[in-house]
Amino acid sequence: MRDILLMIVISGGGLGMFLLGMKHLSEGLQAVGGQGLRKFMGLATTHRLAGVGTGIVSTLIAQSSAIITAMVVGFVSSGMMTLSQAINVIIGANIGTTGTVWVVAMAPSPEVIGLVGLAVGGIFYFFIRREAIHNLGLAVLGLGLVLLGLYFMAKGVVPIKNNPSVCAAFQSIEVKGVFDVIMIAIGAMMISAAIHSAATIAIAMTLASQGLVSYEAAIATLFGANIGTTVTAWMAAIGGTADAKRTALAHTLSNVIGSIIFIPFALPVLVPVGKALFPGWNIVTETAKGPMLYGIMAPIAVTDTIFSVLRGLITFPFVKPFARLIERIIKQPENEKPHLSALKFGARFSPVIACDQALTEVSFMRDSALDLLATVRRILVGEGSEADENHILHREEILDNVQREVTEFLGSIMTKRLALDVAERSRRLLRLTDELESVSDEAAAIVRVLRRLGKQKQKISDVSAKVLLDVHDRVSQYAGTISGWIRSPRPMALIDPVWAIKESSDIHQFIRVSRSTQLGRVSVDDPESPLRVLGELDIINAYERIRSYYMNIAETLAGGKPK
Repeated sequence: MRDILLMIVISGGGLGMFLLGMKHLSEGLQAVGGQGLRKFMGLATTHRLAGVGTGIVSTLIAQSSAIITAMVVGFVSSGMMTLSQAINVIIGANIGTTGTVWVVAMAPSPEVIGLVGLAVGGIFYFFIRREAIHNLGLAVLGLGLVLLGLYFMAKGVVPIKNNPSVCAAFQSIEVKGVFDVIMIAIGAMMISAAIHSAATIAIAMTLASQGLVSYEAAIATLFGANIGTTVTAWMAAIGGTADAKRTALAHTLSNVIGSIIFIPFALPVLVPVGKALFPGWNIVTETAKGPMLYGIMAPIAVTDTIFSVLRGLITFPFVKPFARLIERIIKQPENEKPHLSALKFGARFSPVIACDQALTEVSFMRDSALDLLATVRRILVGEGSEADENHILHREEILDNVQREVTEFLGSIMTKRLALDVAERSRRLLRLTDELESVSDEAAAIVRVLRRLGKQKQKISDVSAKVLLDVHDRVSQYAGTISGWIRSPRPMALIDPVWAIKESSDIHQFIRVSRSTQLGRVSVDDPESPLRVLGELDIINAYERIRSYYMNIAETLAGGKPK
């Protein structure tokens, strides 16, 4: 019992260190090159082979196929990538994720390298303020934890050897046929779905190196781990668009089909190939922890790579018909619009793509605000209808919901460690949604004023209507120019904050004059004129606030007021 408890504590702690290390390694690498990674993945749209290549390289950089899968789901959801292009990237990601297994297999002294990684990473992370070095330190710390986690997982299973009954239970796991491979694969699939596919394979490699499970049993785990890892795509797609679900289904089916095809060849082909490539795999090395089969890790790693490459070769020629099959299985609903709040899981994996997804919602709010202003003008000139008024009020409610979704969505990623530029983008996006939602509030306020005047049987005079239209046109033109700058939440050369401030000031003065003009129209001979003028002033004041909102947008895009 003592040996079992000791095994659970040490191995469990090692697994925790491994998973924490993978998290820090991934976050650090994303923070160092997240923006470049997003741009690099854009190459996937240029050629089929480029898609596979970007999937391989991106996964090697991010050290996690889960992150790349979540990014691909986001790209497809936002229309930045087609389903066929996404499948090409997924093929590459499945190959690239074997890089982690090679790190596990080839680390000569994981405890020594792990401690060196903690020392170097700690210096970079805690004592150097330069952001790139700081984030690189986090990645190195993560790598150190990964290797130390492997060391403790290996050390934790040593007591098993001293317990004959437990040792016999492990060694009784025989793999003699396809059914045995399937059973082990199912178990590995459930474990990798719960924790991490790399951790599942690392556990199998550790047990194999201790001689507790056979080489064949370790190979069987590869099939289940590669299926279990597809859970990430589904978690990123739940509640998302049909395209997001199609991407997740494509990932799952490609891995399941590949496993079904190659499981019968696991024992007669893949296992002998791995042994042949590394003839010394079964040489026992005496260590302080007892005899170990260190050489067995490399054959497992190469078999994992061969399996991933072969699975990709089977899928690659049929990507387009495969994509069409997926599209038939999952139909595209009419007028479907993505909901950001349902994609928080994907955002947690990739803050960079999360900002791009949020930008699509900001663009929707930008276009909606301009549409509301155009609709208000039709109402002011008497060409509008009750349906137009209801459209403004309904769209204002929609933009309220969109702002809330974007705020919750970005809030979920701003709790993570972000690169400086990603954090700045997130803050700007939040500010843009707030200002654009306020524009919709003012458009709805104008409609309510006009309805109030209608109920009071107060008709706006032709002279007053001209003043209101002049104010509207000045503000609307200003809004159109500022809205044209909202193509990205980053500062751009085309933004002219000096012009924006000067034009805003001119419009402000124009509105002040218009307000004074309207106050002068209060007539002592017309007892109802104060109510009418009060309503007209409310409309003018609404335009003044709209002007200030767009001025705030210009400053946000420019990164602040010019000095």
